[in-house]
Amino acid sequence: MTREKKLYLSAKGVTKIFGLGRQKTLAVDNVDIDLYEGEVVSIVGESGSGKTTLSKILLGLISQTEGEIFFQGVKRDINSHAKKREYWKNIQAIFQDPFSSYNIFNKIDTVLLDCINMRGGRYFPREKKIEMMTEACSFVNLKFEELTNKYPFELSGGQMQRLMIARIFLLQPKILLADEPTSMIDACSRATILDELMHLRKEIGMTIIFITHDIGLAYYVSDKVYIMEKGRFVESGSADEVILTPRHDYTKRLLSDVPKIHEEWDLSTV
Repeated sequence: MTREKKLYLSAKGVTKIFGLGRQKTLAVDNVDIDLYEGEVVSIVGESGSGKTTLSKILLGLISQTEGEIFFQGVKRDINSHAKKREYWKNIQAIFQDPFSSYNIFNKIDTVLLDCINMRGGRYFPREKKIEMMTEACSFVNLKFEELTNKYPFELSGGQMQRLMIARIFLLQPKILLADEPTSMIDACSRATILDELMHLRKEIGMTIIFITHDIGLAYYVSDKVYIMEKGRFVESGSADEVILTPRHDYTKRLLSDVPKIHEEWDLSTV
């Protein structure tokens, strides 16, 4: 008998409006989403579709104008800094630009030690902390002894992204939100990072949400896909349902925009 998966995070009727009066912009429009333990979900849309705004609402970085967020069945309360820190133990993010994800004044040791402290390891012996940091770096094919006392900007873009995953390995959140995590790195590093994320999901049962414009990535990694246009989900379902038998015109257009090597490219929709 299979164990029923836990519902980790839910959004109900979430709306976000920026600005006032004639200047207002409806970025997210009455969105519902349920995210379960161990799922890989992709939210796919073009630039300006609202997917990054939604991800920031789920993370608690910005507040919604309307609607509710529920975490593990309870209405989310992040009204104080302490409550936000507690929430962020369970939900973390990897962003598109690794160069802006780090404090340039913090060395790599500090970046990793902050994760250990956040998970309650502040008073671990130094040897234990070094062992944990070494294991986390090894998980993403980095050597801690080569990184210690360096600053993140001394690494390549691919190494910085892998260091972000080493952070996630130490934090072990229930949910990881990955906003275009491979768009700024080469194809080889991209495949490595996706493999590491899938391995991490398997290791700790983590839910992964990919925020992406890459419908091919969504198909190959996801259990469930949501297609977002102008702040709304216009189509959702299993990866096979949405990508192989799309119903909505917007999904069909996204698929037609993917260049195919064996066919002449149609640039008429660009």
